[in-house]
Amino acid sequence: MTSIVSLRNVVKRYQRGKQIVEVLHSLNLDIPAGEFLALMGPSGSGKTTLLNLLGGLDRPTEGEVIVAGERVDRLSGSQLAKWRARNVGFVFQFYNLMPMLTAERNVELPLLLTKLSGAARLKNVAAALEIVGLSDRAKHKPTELSGGQQQRVAIARALVSDPTLLVCDEPTGDLDRQTADEILGLLRMLNRDQGKTIIMVTHDQKAADFATRQLHMDKGQLIEAETRTAA
Repeated sequence: MTSIVSLRNVVKRYQRGKQIVEVLHSLNLDIPAGEFLALMGPSGSGKTTLLNLLGGLDRPTEGEVIVAGERVDRLSGSQLAKWRARNVGFVFQFYNLMPMLTAERNVELPLLLTKLSGAARLKNVAAALEIVGLSDRAKHKPTELSGGQQQRVAIARALVSDPTLLVCDEPTGDLDRQTADEILGLLRMLNRDQGKTIIMVTHDQKAADFATRQLHMDKGQLIEAETRTAA
């Protein structure tokens, strides 16, 4: 199966005062197109750092990050911003919705960077909201929505530009179990039915069990062999 993501000998170091801290140690990773990957591990293990490299929010100190055939680590700042807009949809724990905008307008935000007409943007927005089951909440603002509905809006926003990857950082960390399972079921549907490649960081084993593969990180290294879960 073709890898949509490849990491080769990736090292990430940060400077904290006079000290240099190596967060990721010579990582190698391949993610096939259409996979739903859960990254697990304790706090400080490097999961979010790895996620940021995969989403083009950060660069490696050493090594190669290849996504959809593009050497992401070689792109300039402006090239990287355009690449992210085309290729990556982000879903975060705390939704990051604009409180004064309706669900519809929040979902539209990534499309404002494109050359689509207003009518085309609204058509795409309507399709994304329908996928997440919120067509009837398009005109509602975040304060008029439950936490689960707000996260669905955030997922619709991540989907609206039809990205190569969905990158999810603790997407259910702020939700109760029932609502979390509904959101995870939605992500699994997007993976199975829409063919979306999803990379999700989570501390929650029940969340990880929705994925098709689990990898565990500790102290900047992938320490466990691939674990495939039931389909």
